[in-house]
Amino acid sequence: MTDPGAPAADGADPHLGRSIAIAGALFFVIGFFTWLNGPLITFVRLAFDLNEVNSFLVLMVFYLSYFVLALPASWILRGTGLKKGLALALTVMAVGAGAFGEFATRRWYPGALTGLFTIGGGLALLQTAINPYVSILGPIEGAARRIALMGICNKAAGIAAPLVIGALVLRGVGDLSTALQGVAGAPREALLDSFAAKIHLPYLVMAAILLAAAYGVLKSPLPELKPSEVNASAHDEATAAGRSVFHYPHLWLGVLCLFVYVGVEVMAGDAIGAYGRGFGLPLDQTKFFTAFTLAAMLVGYVSGLLLTPNFVSQQTYLRASALLGVALAAGAFLTHGYASVACVAALGFANAMMWPAIFPLAIKGLGRATETGSALLVMGIAGGAIIPQAFAVLKQHYDFQAVFLGLMAPCYLYIFFYAWRGHRAGVAVGTPAVIAAAAGGP
Repeated sequence: MTDPGAPAADGADPHLGRSIAIAGALFFVIGFFTWLNGPLITFVRLAFDLNEVNSFLVLMVFYLSYFVLALPASWILRGTGLKKGLALALTVMAVGAGAFGEFATRRWYPGALTGLFTIGGGLALLQTAINPYVSILGPIEGAARRIALMGICNKAAGIAAPLVIGALVLRGVGDLSTALQGVAGAPREALLDSFAAKIHLPYLVMAAILLAAAYGVLKSPLPELKPSEVNASAHDEATAAGRSVFHYPHLWLGVLCLFVYVGVEVMAGDAIGAYGRGFGLPLDQTKFFTAFTLAAMLVGYVSGLLLTPNFVSQQTYLRASALLGVALAAGAFLTHGYASVACVAALGFANAMMWPAIFPLAIKGLGRATETGSALLVMGIAGGAIIPQAFAVLKQHYDFQAVFLGLMAPCYLYIFFYAWRGHRAGVAVGTPAVIAAAAGGP
């Protein structure tokens, strides 16, 4: 049996382990900054004295940056190459982290959101580069295993992020919220200024670490591996001239699939605190709920790593995960309090292997269109902006549990459809590269 981690073609990285370790470190960075958003919702709601809808702009701005900047990122990467592109991404993130820390300390919300948008832009560049790279380090049929390894790094960072911010910035947030209820005017502003100032040093430290990581990437042995030269069949090489991403319907269905997937992932991870507060659970507990979801995702990645592709195919595992998502969303609706929150956190397990399965299925066989296709898929991350914001708005008018189920169940059902039929789209037009993607091997 072919090793899923073996290089995909002549000229691929001969030092696969070292390349995966570097990629894993980058996914740790991605995870840490991505999963800071959950506790940041709590932070900005207090520091900027916001209602829930406006505090959810943290997610809206952060994830919309992917939609706006993913395609420009693919153009930048064509000019810079992999190493310089990754270093540039980390540098942009450092600028955004510094800006967020400064403006949050000054309690100027538009400036803080601009900092988050800049961080998201750097992540868009980083994701556009590193996701297809990991997918093509070996055979595409084993890509889910490699991306699962990356997911373990990502979610380990995600578990750490709310714990670190909870300890450094949000400690005593419940007492502060209570104290603010009886204070107005200058004393209230002084309390909020003191609280907001706690974010400054952690974000300056993160900016410095990102700059150091950018320098480290430039000096690393990470090779330049071009997706367009690896992710192509012989048929694709013969017919690639004149073919664009519009010739691959499985890609476009995959973009929508990633859109709804990221939406449900963010709902289960970043919105779980707001969900728990709907039951009146205390802030000093809800600030840690994101870590529980990510712990469940970590277990899910380990499970996926062990099972795919040796025992079940990527698409079979994806179908099972989608059905589990529907069941857990229904369980959250039918229960209350901590039991309902536990169902939401358990969605992390169902969500874990969705990105690792969807991404390689969607880019399989794109050949010269791989970079553009990957950028389109990264644009799908904007689902993390739209679906949670819809939750924040609708829960002001309807029962929040019913809203949660009404948003989550259709998303999981579409993911099931993509795993069942959607990734086979294009078979009828006779494109062997796409047929191979749909089959996932013999």
